[in-house]
Amino acid sequence: MKKGDLLWGAVLIAWILILVVPSSRAVFITVTNKYPYLGGFIKFSILATMGDLLGIRVLKGTWILPKGLLYKAIIWGIIGTMVTLMFTIFMGGAAAAQASGKLPFEGSTVAQAFFGSAVMNVTFGPMMMLFHRFTDMYIDTRYEKKGSHISLRELIAKNDWNSLIEFTWLKTCPFFWIPAHTIVFLLPSQYRVIISAFLSIALGLLLTIARKEKTVNSETAI
Repeated sequence: MKKGDLLWGAVLIAWILILVVPSSRAVFITVTNKYPYLGGFIKFSILATMGDLLGIRVLKGTWILPKGLLYKAIIWGIIGTMVTLMFTIFMGGAAAAQASGKLPFEGSTVAQAFFGSAVMNVTFGPMMMLFHRFTDMYIDTRYEKKGSHISLRELIAKNDWNSLIEFTWLKTCPFFWIPAHTIVFLLPSQYRVIISAFLSIALGLLLTIARKEKTVNSETAI
């Protein structure tokens, strides 16, 4: 086993122990409740970046630290703060819609979790994914073209829209994120953001599988 595998696994186990050990879990809950945005930033910047690195590991067969890793981690942290706010907005919004009769099953926690997840993942979700895709491309292009101007038009032309729409939007949103976030919304609020960050590790693997399938299909076509 490579050192990178051990290091990655050790970091993952450390996060799990924080949630399992009563004393560290109590500190985690206290800090999360007091500093929700900072907590969301740290959780996503670390765990989602771990998902990116794992995806590269699976795709390339070795651990590679991509250029701009720190900037990409910061972008994930920003997304973490956005997710922290959105969880509250969409869960609260679903409850308000049920109470006013605009959504059914008022008083049902499961229905509230499903509605909150569904609405979030067909509205905020795709835009968040688009934001991540373009910031990621911008960072990569900045290192490829040092000192050169990078236009939005260039990034739009460079983006793989088929992958974004067909896989990321039309497959992962309804079949992965809506059921996953429904379960997340049934958890105590202090655990929702970190579990969502853990799920981003799984998403990294899904994106890797999609890239592998795309490569295989291209080679077959040739």
